[in-house]
Amino acid sequence: MNLVIVESPTKARTLGRFLGEDYEVVATMGHVVDLPKSKLGIDVEHDFKPEYVTLEKKAETLSALKRESKKAEKIYLATDPDREGEAIAKHVYDALCSNDKLQITNDKWSRVVFHEITESAVKQALENPRDIDLKLYDAQQARRVLDRLVGYKLSPLLWKKVRRGLSAGRVQTVAVRLIVEREREIEVFKPVEYWEIAAEVKSKRVKEHESGSFLVALAKVNDRKAEVRDSDSAKVIVGDLEKAKYTVESVEKREIHKRPYAPFTTSTMAQAGARTFYWSAKKTMSVAQKLYEEGLITYHRTDSLNLNKDAVIAARNLIESKFGKNFVPEKPRFYKIKSKVAQEAHEAIRPTDVNVISNTEHVTRVGNDAKKLYDLIWRRFVSCQMAEAVYDETRVSVHATRDTQHDASYTLTASGQIMKFQGWRKVYDQSRRAREQESERGEQILPEVFKGDALEKLKVLSEQKFTQPLPRYNEASLIKTLEKLGIGRPSTYAPTISTIQDRQYINREEGKFFPTPVGTAVNDFLMQYFPDVFDYQFTAGMEDSLDKIADGKREWVPVIREFWNPFEKKLEGVEEKAKRVKIEVEKTGKKCPKCKIGDQVIRVGRFGKFLSCSTFPECDWKETYVEKINMKCPDCKEGDVIIRKTRKGRSFYGCSRYPECKWASWKKPTLPKGENKVSNPVTQ
Repeated sequence: MNLVIVESPTKARTLGRFLGEDYEVVATMGHVVDLPKSKLGIDVEHDFKPEYVTLEKKAETLSALKRESKKAEKIYLATDPDREGEAIAKHVYDALCSNDKLQITNDKWSRVVFHEITESAVKQALENPRDIDLKLYDAQQARRVLDRLVGYKLSPLLWKKVRRGLSAGRVQTVAVRLIVEREREIEVFKPVEYWEIAAEVKSKRVKEHESGSFLVALAKVNDRKAEVRDSDSAKVIVGDLEKAKYTVESVEKREIHKRPYAPFTTSTMAQAGARTFYWSAKKTMSVAQKLYEEGLITYHRTDSLNLNKDAVIAARNLIESKFGKNFVPEKPRFYKIKSKVAQEAHEAIRPTDVNVISNTEHVTRVGNDAKKLYDLIWRRFVSCQMAEAVYDETRVSVHATRDTQHDASYTLTASGQIMKFQGWRKVYDQSRRAREQESERGEQILPEVFKGDALEKLKVLSEQKFTQPLPRYNEASLIKTLEKLGIGRPSTYAPTISTIQDRQYINREEGKFFPTPVGTAVNDFLMQYFPDVFDYQFTAGMEDSLDKIADGKREWVPVIREFWNPFEKKLEGVEEKAKRVKIEVEKTGKKCPKCKIGDQVIRVGRFGKFLSCSTFPECDWKETYVEKINMKCPDCKEGDVIIRKTRKGRSFYGCSRYPECKWASWKKPTLPKGENKVSNPVTQ
């Protein structure tokens, strides 16, 4: 009997379908050992040696694995093909061999790696086993030790100086910093007035039954870029354009080729999940995990854009048979990652079999969410091997001026695109949000006009606008920014965002991230006393160091020592000198019902918001906080619409009269036309 050890029961079942009776596949259910919860667990005096202890829930699992391993002729460690998987494999080996004098290279033990759970990939891996990669293991161990040193040493400091129950994380704190800094940019932003001016004109060449009208937008005034900053200037320009003569100054036509997007990496898949399905990164990764374990997609924690040549050939054959030869480019497309990030896995995310489409039984049985994500991954991969989309673009420049000599001259422009050939767009269309943005940019079909043509002015349009601050981060933009800064890796994006929400450092409202008073206080304290530790470049540099450990270019102990020695000295000084931080609270405008002296304020605790007295701890009054949105329940018309939370912490809208009224909605309700909002306060 041969024993194959994996992490997940689903993965074990999938492997069981490929391997015969000679193989027993057993799951560890994740990590079997970890650092202890009750103490630091790292010997900083002796090369940061970690103290691993068996997890309480895994003692029985390890006992079962030991029994099976004694009966096995060969044992294969088939955990995931990344640093985390390498660490699990090493820890399982150490735990099972604790009483045996076996070596990693012993004939009985082997490490096998596959990036897709298919029969051919798995059997090929079993035929080509290797040793445990100690460089990858050291890189993961270094990350775990580093994060433990930061979290275990800073958390007690936050308890003393900010509030009990808080904790800090190396990457999570940087993510919170991004959100806090963006919020402050929005707060101090001063909008600047500007005016958009356009004219609707008509070509005189068109026939009577054709409209021939199109919009031209003001681009230049007296050959300088048009910048209309106030209503007086806008009135002058509009007045001139009302009386001006319009002549076509130039017509430019060109053919535009748009290349397809690269196949998915972890980051781009998480971003697409947020934009297309409004999913959190955590949910996208969870659904992708199911698809991978069912053998439907390649490994989903990857920053590589490499593609298997056989998979590319299969995709090209499918495209030709399904859409025609003109949809297949002359040469296969291969992509390169732009960043210098080390490759965790060796392929981009793609279907393991391109001929399996989303409505097949194998996909649908995994669930509706899995079907949607698989379809997106399938389309992204197939489209990346398709011909370019081709557009005819026309750009018209129009000159407008009055007859009098003192009048200004104006240049107005219009552009339009017509798709000539769909190419990859036939398979991978834009998300709804992207299509809406493209529509807002005013793409239009232009009539046939020529240089020197006189145009008829139909009307002049002007609209006052104001500059807008940078938008708040959402799931997609935060992951994109972290990746751009070189902070975090494929396996860290989802847990990072999930953790800072669970800790109540940020709130997510209608898809946007807002810092809480607690998150802002923690950020300000850490940035005041540890700016170098949570500096963007320093954090990215630490990730590079971990990558170099994985590549065998650096040893892990010196990397940790370089960080620890100055960090330890700074800790001692901050603990002595730092003053306690006061967390800002939101006032409700009501007096405390108990002491009648303090005000009712909204605080954020470990389990969310609650009402408290502003004089705390002198007055210990507190009460459940109920957040209203200033609207009556659309169902019963009596209760107020309030924000509630599921057991997992996800916010939704419900009626305050629950359980009498069971109305609930994931989306914020809109006010029916003619109805007024509740006149009273947001909180109660």
